[in-house]
Amino acid sequence: MSSPPSSPTSLVVSSPRKTLSLLRERRSSAFSSDPEEKKSPAAVAGFAAEHGPKPSEVYGFVGSITTVIATVIYLVWAYTPEPWLHSLGITYYPSKHWALAVPTFVMVTVALGIAVYIGLNFMVTPPPTSFSTMFDEYSREPSTFVPLEGEERPIEPISDLDISYVNDLMFGQTSKL
Repeated sequence: MSSPPSSPTSLVVSSPRKTLSLLRERRSSAFSSDPEEKKSPAAVAGFAAEHGPKPSEVYGFVGSITTVIATVIYLVWAYTPEPWLHSLGITYYPSKHWALAVPTFVMVTVALGIAVYIGLNFMVTPPPTSFSTMFDEYSREPSTFVPLEGEERPIEPISDLDISYVNDLMFGQTSKL
């Protein structure tokens, strides 16, 4: 008789809950119950010593360091006078004009992108007087169910409210000042 497969991807079970419980049991049996081992720096840091840090943590750390270094290089290039750069031996770099032009182009592009997106949404949206804003192929009329005496009233299914009913609720009972 063969033993069951040991990898979590090859578990053959009939429900997701069973799979999760088997994975939890396997994880808990993989870690020792020694209290001294639980106080290790790896356990305190949030990862097992044999597995190392999570890839997302590494990518986040590398990304943040790269961002800081790129920002420092940009600021040094943008604000250091050209004679100082030449005295350091740095002679090949873009024109200082681009230190202001690129961020400005990016901000204008983002602002115009937002404006175009809002404009396209206004163009596609039907006017408030259009019949399709009130009814379409997915509209559901409220059902009318009258329970008999002694019967419980069931929860009504989801349906659309008539616009006149909504307007009456919102604006019909205004108090006169």
